[in-house]
Amino acid sequence: MVFNSLTFLAFFAGVVVLHRLPLPWTVKKFNLLVASYLFYAAWNPPFVLLLILAAVVDFVLARWMSRSQSTTARRLLLGFSLMLNLGLLGYFKYGAFLLDTFTQLLAVAGVSYRPAGPDIVLPLGISFYTFETISYLVDVYRSRIKPWNSFLDYALFLTFFPHLVAGPIVRAEDFLPQCLTPKQASGGQVGWGLALLVIGLFEKTFLADDLLAPEVDRVFNAPYAASFVDAWVGVLAFSGQIYFDFAGYSTCGIGVALCLGFVLKDNFRFPYAAVGFSDFWQRWHISLSSWLRDYLYVPLGGNRAGPVRTAVNLMLTMLLGGLWHGASWRFVAWGGLHGGYLIGERLLRHACGGRAGPASGVAGFAAALATFVLVSIPWVFFRAQSFSQAFHLLEQMARPSLSLGLASRTQVAVVAVVTAFMLVGQWLLRDSSLEAAAARLPWWVRSLVLAVLLACLVLSPGDDRAFIYFQF
Repeated sequence: MVFNSLTFLAFFAGVVVLHRLPLPWTVKKFNLLVASYLFYAAWNPPFVLLLILAAVVDFVLARWMSRSQSTTARRLLLGFSLMLNLGLLGYFKYGAFLLDTFTQLLAVAGVSYRPAGPDIVLPLGISFYTFETISYLVDVYRSRIKPWNSFLDYALFLTFFPHLVAGPIVRAEDFLPQCLTPKQASGGQVGWGLALLVIGLFEKTFLADDLLAPEVDRVFNAPYAASFVDAWVGVLAFSGQIYFDFAGYSTCGIGVALCLGFVLKDNFRFPYAAVGFSDFWQRWHISLSSWLRDYLYVPLGGNRAGPVRTAVNLMLTMLLGGLWHGASWRFVAWGGLHGGYLIGERLLRHACGGRAGPASGVAGFAAALATFVLVSIPWVFFRAQSFSQAFHLLEQMARPSLSLGLASRTQVAVVAVVTAFMLVGQWLLRDSSLEAAAARLPWWVRSLVLAVLLACLVLSPGDDRAFIYFQF
């Protein structure tokens, strides 16, 4: 079940009506938990058992860990949890990848080995809920939070359907306290939540799927026929597509949760208005970048052990962050390029005496454009089907020519207009938020904008494309 479907809208309407009935708070939370399991089971019912297993095991381990006075026992409990959670993630997500890599290494050594391909189905959202349960156990181990007493609350935290499949990656310290008191959205919360749902669906269905995805597919499905203009059109279209697709999902999820009275943190903060790469990662997929910072980069030593160790820690964090996105060396390359960007930015800042670049005015906008172009280049590895295709497109992007091979002038114009709209809009809002920007508008302007977005959704042909991050 996906947000951009009539099935979900009917499901969501039923959940909201049930949630607003005069029932005890515990009953309402149980209803939300059952609804979340049904939401997940609509994809593949047997994998609900994995969700239940993760909830039961880590809830019990956290309580045992808290009661233990032995540091060794606490470490063993944490280690068992990490082994179980990462083991399941490794098997389902990376089993085939590891086997293929092993086979290729044997081939390099002159050994011919052709194992039967493993028939493994990747559970939807496993990367997201695995990171959520790991953060909970680690925080309990560090004594940052106390283990939660209610299993119902913990299971709902892990399974809550607005963020279950593709994030945001929610922290226990942010969600669980909201389970203590009855949550029923006010009229203002319902109104803004529905507005966010419309905005998110517009980003996903109209901008990502209808306007940009066809151009992306046209170029990346025939990369060897792409000219200089085609290659850049495809890459810029994918930069927009993946943003509107993923930010659209997060916006929908935040809006749906708000309609039920729950607050989820923003996952995107106008990332293509970033000035520099550290600024980009403070704005793009914030729940993942902050998770990698707190549970990987800082434990590795962060920037506390000198410039060389800092560079190593940055690169390891981004390489593993790339691998989190997908079981392919192309994603590792994507992460490695971003790691190189971050290291280069630190070196440049050090050479400039620690001064930051311009963050406003014409110079700031130019710096943001440069950041956007450099961030767009690694997306080639993210979207291409092979390294050879990626390198060919990069080669074409470096050979200026005005000839068109795959895209028409109209298609080029569509991508150019959407990209310009995206960049200028994000630059104007970079130090604000959607809610603050909407609050500054008269009510009739807000109503008119929502009416236009709804009209675009109704008139959109739609092709039921899944959200890109479902595969991660």
